Amino acid sequence: MLITVFTPTYNRAHLLSRLYDSLCKQTYIDFEWVIVDDGSSDKTDEVVLSFISNKLFSINYIKQKNGGKHRAINRGVKEAKGELFFIVDSDDMLPVDALANVSKTYEDIKDDNSFAGVCGLDGTLDGKIIGCGLQKDIVDENSLNIRVRDGVTGDMKEVFKTSVLKEFPFPEIRNEKFCPEMLLWNRIATKYKLRYFNKVIYFAEYQSDGITSGIVRARMNSPIASMMTYAEMTKYKSVPFLEKCKSAINYWRFYLCSKQHLIKPKIAMSWCLLFPIGFIMHLRDIRLTR
Repeated sequence: MLITVFTPTYNRAHLLSRLYDSLCKQTYIDFEWVIVDDGSSDKTDEVVLSFISNKLFSINYIKQKNGGKHRAINRGVKEAKGELFFIVDSDDMLPVDALANVSKTYEDIKDDNSFAGVCGLDGTLDGKIIGCGLQKDIVDENSLNIRVRDGVTGDMKEVFKTSVLKEFPFPEIRNEKFCPEMLLWNRIATKYKLRYFNKVIYFAEYQSDGITSGIVRARMNSPIASMMTYAEMTKYKSVPFLEKCKSAINYWRFYLCSKQHLIKPKIAMSWCLLFPIGFIMHLRDIRLTR
């Protein structure tokens, strides 16, 4: 099996059917669907059982205690049978040719161990590209350089080799239910590149109660993972100085949420000069999230 389509879900029973329908319409069929239910209290299990009963493709449904998307991904990677791991959130969908385009692009680099996988573009439900897209049809680069050096904006959809995600699991920090995906993608970028291709393979629809809309609160409630992400950004040689300054400010911004933690990620003492700006942003976060 080439592709594991993986969906972490939490109380999205009302949206899962349209994702399922988009999988049923795929022109490429060598895939399984792994769903990790992160402690839903709605009728997610009943909805998924109705999908399984149709037996159109392999579905592996796992329910676990609520612990956040990153823990669900770690569990999904362990369960995956596919060579590639394609994360598709429960409130999004795939174009009919998404898996076919992933398979076709991957075929040319599958035996090259310098690649972590492939990456297409995100689009709106009407197919418009989110962000600027790529300047070329194919770009071989790591995810740090594609963003900070090449200036590619907008959400993109990475499809990693399952073996790479086993090599780089998300850190699971006690009492924290959020970990920025950027932390892991950056770590992978220090060793591997991706083959970027200029096609939409993912339809994104941001929900009012989703992680994206509540990202500041999520980071405030999971300060160690947030600090870890920004601390590491200040150390990457390929990251421009201005971006490192922004990362240091965000480090201090969430450092102030971590008072109960005894062990905290460290950054160089020179970045202490930016603490006052981080403090001001922290105060603004408190005001806006009340």
